[in-house]
Amino acid sequence: MKDLWDLYWTYLKIGCVNFGGGYAMLPLLERELVKKKGWTTMEELRDYFAIGQCTPGVIALNVSTFIGQKRKGVAGAVAAALGFLACPILIILAIAAFLTNFAQLEVVQHAFAGIRVCVCVLIIQAVLRLWKSSVVDPFTLALYGVILALNALGTFTNVLPVKIPAAVLVILAGAAGLAASLLKNKKNAAGKGGKA
Repeated sequence: MKDLWDLYWTYLKIGCVNFGGGYAMLPLLERELVKKKGWTTMEELRDYFAIGQCTPGVIALNVSTFIGQKRKGVAGAVAAALGFLACPILIILAIAAFLTNFAQLEVVQHAFAGIRVCVCVLIIQAVLRLWKSSVVDPFTLALYGVILALNALGTFTNVLPVKIPAAVLVILAGAAGLAASLLKNKKNAAGKGGKA
């Protein structure tokens, strides 16, 4: 029970400061879950983000559920998810109740502008961390270029008839990584067979 409470309390704190969504919270998750708690590794965290991107729901909630499940099974997943959701639900209810009355106030607009700037910085920080630990060789650099081009062509131009969903890009990148790994293993096995 103590472990479940620890999961709930940890994610309650994370949920209270999770401005900007999934990628903006990556540095916070790294500090809390990788460095302080040791519940996961940075590599596993990146994998959870990739899976969370292509599964239904909010990335940050999906990641918290994955880590909770890893720690304590289904009960851990529920505790982490409930902890993560508690504070945002209360904040959203409060904002929904009062926003219509105060949204036009200059001070409120300036506060939201400041929050947006902060979120941009957090997302850039997360992208740089992911880049540093993920784009590590010519293959991953080429894969990055292809995925970036496909995403940009679908989002900013009319070259592609439709925007490719993020989940499809994640699955394609995963398939390319798997194919590259199988090809590398096959070459290594052939090289060892030739030396024998």
